[in-house]
Amino acid sequence: MAVVNNPGVSRLLQFQLPKLCVAVSGLTTDEMLAKAEAVARDNSFVELRLDYLPDPRSALPRIRQFLESRPLVTAMATCRRASSGGRFRGSVPSEIEILSKAAVAGCQLLDVELETAERIKSEQLQKLRSKAGLVVSFHDFRRTHNLEETLRKMAAYRADFYKIVATATALYDNVVMMKFLERYCDQHSLVGLCMGEQGLISRVLGLRSGSLFTFGAIAGDDKTAPGQITSQELLATYRIDRLDAATRVYGVAGDPISHSLSPAIMNAALRRENVNGVFLALHTKSLKDLLACVREIPIHGLSITMPYKQAILPYLDNSDPHTVKIGACNTVVRSQDGKLYGFNTDTSGVVRPLEQRLALNDARILVLGAGGAARAAVFGLSARGAEIFLVNRSPAAAQKLARQAKARTLKRAELKRLDFDVIINATPVGMGNTRESPLNGEEIRARFVFDMVYDPAETRLLQLARQRGAEIIPGSEMFVHQAARQFEIWTGKPAPREDMLRIVRLALDERGAARNGSKARAS
Repeated sequence: MAVVNNPGVSRLLQFQLPKLCVAVSGLTTDEMLAKAEAVARDNSFVELRLDYLPDPRSALPRIRQFLESRPLVTAMATCRRASSGGRFRGSVPSEIEILSKAAVAGCQLLDVELETAERIKSEQLQKLRSKAGLVVSFHDFRRTHNLEETLRKMAAYRADFYKIVATATALYDNVVMMKFLERYCDQHSLVGLCMGEQGLISRVLGLRSGSLFTFGAIAGDDKTAPGQITSQELLATYRIDRLDAATRVYGVAGDPISHSLSPAIMNAALRRENVNGVFLALHTKSLKDLLACVREIPIHGLSITMPYKQAILPYLDNSDPHTVKIGACNTVVRSQDGKLYGFNTDTSGVVRPLEQRLALNDARILVLGAGGAARAAVFGLSARGAEIFLVNRSPAAAQKLARQAKARTLKRAELKRLDFDVIINATPVGMGNTRESPLNGEEIRARFVFDMVYDPAETRLLQLARQRGAEIIPGSEMFVHQAARQFEIWTGKPAPREDMLRIVRLALDERGAARNGSKARAS
């Protein structure tokens, strides 16, 4: 909780502020206040982005009525000029006038950009501070750079909070921000985070590094900054109000990663099993960047996804024989001494759903692909006596895998005349859409079709398989089984599989409904 100790501000600010400030914007006063009303039911701390309004002055009487009728709401007024990354096109004097009137209307905090503070007289800034709590802020929309120098400039102006927002172009930028917060939070009341998809770490973990609060959006399509995530995610998924120094950090790393449902199911599992941990989505462009974060944060467990399952092997201190044989790792454990150990749970994700449906010994199984996921499927099923056939876009990769696993390669043209017990798609074809399929209908000749792609819930391949009379196995089953095994490796506790599967199915249903809604609006 953040405590404001400025005797010149409203007595409401003498109370503790929540750790989450929800940014509220709107193109009209009615729209903005309707959103603020919805937010205030669950979170009493809101930022009113006056710069989004065509005429911020005209909104102030309504804002006053709103705040007078809701005495428990703490409002921060922001009227950021376009030159500082906002939407207000007026002059600096106009900005100061609007913020001053916002304080009179009941806003208890005023956000003033460093660029504005540098252009007005010190007396004007302190006059604002006499009316409400003052936040001097700085936004860098390009990089994370010179944080100490920026703070030095800001500290020349007396304020209640100093807010520094940078942009993460790499995961390690979050480490830079958090180390900065740890170093200076005892000297100043700081708010710090990184924007961009790669800035998620600082939005969640920055609080335990010394940031007095963080910012969230009302909804995924209602963001006021790049990479901003919803207040619902911050509170329900990442549980930012419960993070402390003992919280263990886990994550899923890949490129891309925004589609991953791992944070949703893993955080739910951690909550269900009373594990003090948080699971993050880590969008990483390089393994070097990722591994630096693993050591510095530190991160206790990692789920590795495309394109790093094979590339990460040389960076591990040790791996179990199964992972070495497969030549791909999807699970990393960081020990107390900092060493990294690799495992592969993709095999469990493939084998367990199939074992529930048929005997694998002597089963004829076609695997599409030759990457890390395909290798896990091939070696896992081969070890259980299945006869494996491979088709891959690159014949050389398939032939190499076939030699290692004693499998057979096929040409795609042969599929129209061959029958299988199971066809497994271990390629990303069909991910995120229902248009693409790795096979056409006449090539699907199998009792079961298993698609490792879990989003959408029913891919185009599974649709075609159903039309051909095959029993389909959605990727959500593979996803949950392999994730459950990861959870058990990391925590030593049994995974709540049924809860995890339920959450995945609900999330996929929501995504499907959103896609259908977008299509309907487009038509």
